[in-house]
Parts: sequence; C-alpha cells; structure tokens
Amino acid sequence: MLTLVPVLALLMGGSLWAGYQLGMDASLPQAATDNTTEVVRNLLQAQRDELQEAKGRTQEHLDALALRLGQLQSHILRIDALGEHLAKIGKLDEGEFNFDEEPARGGIEALEAAQSVSVSELVADMEQLSLVITDREHKLDLMEGLMRNNLLNEELVPAGRPVEKGWISSRYGYRNDPFSGKKAFHHGVDVAGKKNSNVVAVASGIVTWTGTKSGYGNLIEVRHSGGYVTRYGHNGKILVAPGDLVTQGQPIALMGSTGRSTGPHVHFEIARNGKTINPSKYLSAKR
Repeated sequence: MLTLVPVLALLMGGSLWAGYQLGMDASLPQAATDNTTEVVRNLLQAQRDELQEAKGRTQEHLDALALRLGQLQSHILRIDALGEHLAKIGKLDEGEFNFDEEPARGGIEALEAAQSVSVSELVADMEQLSLVITDREHKLDLMEGLMRNNLLNEELVPAGRPVEKGWISSRYGYRNDPFSGKKAFHHGVDVAGKKNSNVVAVASGIVTWTGTKSGYGNLIEVRHSGGYVTRYGHNGKILVAPGDLVTQGQPIALMGSTGRSTGPHVHFEIARNGKTINPSKYLSAKR
C-alpha cells in the first residue's frame, strides 16, 4: 500500500506536467498568427505610405510640367501676334499666313510601330521646343525692327504724286512759258486737278515754310531726310503750319490757282542738297 503512494504521486505529477506542456503547445499557433498579422499590417501601411509619397512626387512633376507648358503657350501666343503683325507690315497673303489655324499635317497610320512617350522624353522635347521658341522670338524681333526701319526710310523719301486725283499738265525742264510763250526752264512739274481737291505730302517730314511767294502763290515747303525738300505751289488753302510733322499721304493743302497760274493745279518741286531735280521717277514710285 505504501508503495502505491509514490507511484500515484509520480503519475499525478506526470499528468500535470503533460497538461501544462499541452497547454503551452496549444498557445503557440495563436501567437504566431498574431505576429504574422502584425507584419502584414506593417507592410501594407509601408506600401500605402510609399504610394502616397509617389503620388505626391507625381503631382509635383505634373505641376511643374503644367507651369512650363503655360510659359511655352504664352511665348507661342506672342509669336503668333508678332507673326500676324509682320504679315500685315509685309502685306503678305492672310490666307497663307493664318495664325489662327493649326498647320496642316498628316501621314499613314502605323499602329505596330507606335510607342507611348515617357515623361523624361516629354520633358526633353518641351525644353528643346523652348530653345526653338526663344530663338524664333529673337529673330522675329530683329525682322520687325528691320521692316519698321525700311518702312520708315521709305516714308521719308519722296514717292508718288502730290495729289489724290489729277494729271500731269506740264513736265520738268525747258518748255514754252504759258504767259510769255518764250522758252524757259521749269523747275518742277504741274499736276492739274479739281479745285479744292487734296494736295498731299509725298513723304514724311517737317514743314519748314508756308506762305505767299512770288510766282508760286500759296507755297508749302517740307524738309525730309537724306537732304530732300519738296515744294507745293499755287494752293488755294494751306492746311499746315511751319514746324508741323506731316506723314506720307497726309493732306497739306487744297488745290487752287494762286500766283502765276492759268487754272487749278499744284506746282511740285523736289530739291536735294539745295538743287532741284527731275521729279519724274519719284512720281511713278509706289507708296
């Protein structure tokens, strides 16, 4: 009987140890599951953070591209406006140089070889386009300056007739004087027309003299660049005063028959460096 007590005690202790061990072994899968879930949760959060950061970087790139695109569009609008202005100055065909229409382009469709453009390629293309636009702006500015200077020089040199409507009634050089019948040198040309019709400046310049002069009647004298002076005589009414700046084609007087004259006309003279010259080639020049 006494020998059974130690045996029973041993059996009971073994049972308790086995139960404890079984309990410990049963709790291991739950801890491992919790640990795995935590790892996955951390990985997902890291991916969310990385994705959010990537979205932020992408938005920054898109904002920068949008800003750059806006700058390029502004430059292109300026080039279009400058191009339209130059087309008008150069009197070019508006249909051929229509800056409101996209240039005509085309080509066969090749889907097999088509490739999407990467962001880096797009940025590189935009920067190259920026260089081209800057270069074109500079050249167009130079062209505009040259064209303006050429136009200004053209306006300062006598060209065209001193009337809006009329005909040449007496030429430059020797002729029979209409009053004496004797041969005399005529220092200008006479352009006849309707009384009170406009007499116009043949070039831009400054009025240096107006008034009555023997033989000329009511006379206007205009000084131009290059040593040119133009004179307009026999006017019925003078519309300008000394010191006035007149432009090419501007009315400066009304046609009359004042002074030594047989009827309504303008006596027109051109002098250069103090000497009268034949106005014929200037009369036929286009404004």
